[in-house]
Amino acid sequence: MKPVILCDWKIVEPVDGAKETLSQLSTNYDIYIATSAAESSPKEIEQAFARVGLDRYIKGYFCQQNLGLAKGSVEFYQRICQELSVEPEQAIMVGDTLAKDIFPAQKAGLNAIWFNPSKQPEVGGTPENQGHESVEKITPQFSHMSELIQFLS
Repeated sequence: MKPVILCDWKIVEPVDGAKETLSQLSTNYDIYIATSAAESSPKEIEQAFARVGLDRYIKGYFCQQNLGLAKGSVEFYQRICQELSVEPEQAIMVGDTLAKDIFPAQKAGLNAIWFNPSKQPEVGGTPENQGHESVEKITPQFSHMSELIQFLS
């Protein structure tokens, strides 16, 4: 069975508050997307963002196809920094998955902000959670997209 690429999904919806937040942040920040959509090309990912009117705020897209690395590894984030010619400490990863977004980005030297819309109460004792007992100990984090502006102001 052929995998369905991101731009061909039947339903593509923005996160509540994403358009307003990205519109405001894009005036001061270059915004890039780092995705684990392994079957999709950067152009196909851009098409998915265009379907919901977010592409105008995004400067570029990073995925397995253009980096040659799967999201979730330290090397993925290091390669993004190389591609952008920035030092890791100059970059901020905002993501909703601890194992693929937050922890590997932090290990690569990036700042990371966890988007936790479900207000997940417990992390558990898995190795990638670095001994955090609960999500309250993982900071910074936010639960609604509009809150991101507070961290970046």
